[in-house]
Amino acid sequence: MDFSEFRPCRFQSFTFPNPNPSLPHHYSDPLRVAVLDSPVTSPQGQAATTSAMLVPPGRESDWIFSTEAGHLHLLLSSSSPPFSRLVLIGSLPSSFPIPYTRVPPLPDKDLDSIQDSLLPLLLALSPKSAFDQGHIPEVPFLSFEDDALHILPVEVLEGPSVGEMIVEDVAIQKDASCVPQIRRRLRFKRMPNLIQTQIRLIPDLDLSPCSSSDLLSMLESRSFRLESASLVQPYLAPMVAGLSLIANVAEEKVASDITLSCLCVGVGGGALLTCLRIQLGFDVHGLETDSVVVEVARKYFGLVEDEFLGVSIGDGIGIIKRYAREKERGNNRLEKFSSSFDAVMVDLDSEDIISGVSAPPLEFIEKDVLLAVKAVLCKTGILVMNVIPPLDDGSFYRHLVSVLSNMFVELYKIDVQDNENFVIVATRSEIQISSAESRHQFLRKLEEVVGPQLVSSITKITSYNA
Repeated sequence: MDFSEFRPCRFQSFTFPNPNPSLPHHYSDPLRVAVLDSPVTSPQGQAATTSAMLVPPGRESDWIFSTEAGHLHLLLSSSSPPFSRLVLIGSLPSSFPIPYTRVPPLPDKDLDSIQDSLLPLLLALSPKSAFDQGHIPEVPFLSFEDDALHILPVEVLEGPSVGEMIVEDVAIQKDASCVPQIRRRLRFKRMPNLIQTQIRLIPDLDLSPCSSSDLLSMLESRSFRLESASLVQPYLAPMVAGLSLIANVAEEKVASDITLSCLCVGVGGGALLTCLRIQLGFDVHGLETDSVVVEVARKYFGLVEDEFLGVSIGDGIGIIKRYAREKERGNNRLEKFSSSFDAVMVDLDSEDIISGVSAPPLEFIEKDVLLAVKAVLCKTGILVMNVIPPLDDGSFYRHLVSVLSNMFVELYKIDVQDNENFVIVATRSEIQISSAESRHQFLRKLEEVVGPQLVSSITKITSYNA
């Protein structure tokens, strides 16, 4: 194995004797070492850079650390610009999936000891360009931190479109001062670092005095109920907050006994659809490419279909284009949802793992697709999109705003407090925002669901560079 040259996208793993076997309870002997070179090449004349990460004990089998896709996301999100090479070092993975319980961190002196003992290996794995003029490069150790206390696998499945996926129950705690929470979530192997969907689990007992073992017992015994309409995903509440832009229209329709309708492109666990139906009284239609994802939503996330909430299986873009064609022909024989929607909500991520986690897919913002979306919206309708910009120089955002500005009348932005997502709302007509003095029933209900702060945080985009 020759790692002296940087080769974009090269991924290789091997075993290596543990140079510090005095910590057997944390790291095995031998170790698994995985090396990934970034798809992004360094600028001309700039030396390649290497970083390393110790896999958290107990997470060795997790797709985040055991697959190339997970490794790539860790590399691309490590810094800006990302390191040229990321080396993951941990115990050998066992069969997947296995339960996980967070172990206490190593004392600083032990952590320093194992990092020092790995330095010769990491220097040997560094590209020769890093040794410029005899200089010995630094190889920083990156840390991985999340809020998972316990992860209990529920089921691993495989869908015809998204591939392998896992449903898991988790106990999380933001920090020691916070009360733990328990959730159910769905992840895909093709992009394991991204939580596709999650809902809150309501425990039978108060969690505030719970010990770690009590939390695990609660997960194992399923001593909880699902809160299927909970908007736990950070961007879902901002997406729903975007409906405040049609509050005046919504109030008029409700007063006239007209039910509002929403098309949701991307179903996941169905939390958004359930919230719109149960909490806000919408007729809701979901589009999902993978039938197994919908089965998972029904079985594990509390999605219930009825005459007011339905799901179609198939390519979302193709179905929207079909709806637009049928509407243009005046064909009323299609299902009632295919006429005119008050909102189209898009929650789709890109399948291009080389770009890292990003949303929406580039094909969704092509002109013919947006024309079809516009066609299935009523005249006062809005397009609401979850956006995760890829790791670039901001060109994706400028392109997105430029394209939408040419197709729609007004654009609005809602920031998501996770430093990753934001929500864009595009309108078919000018928006008359309700004044504080005229808070009517729909807006009050909406603020009960998402909070008044989110509604008031919506800002208008006035230029391509906003």
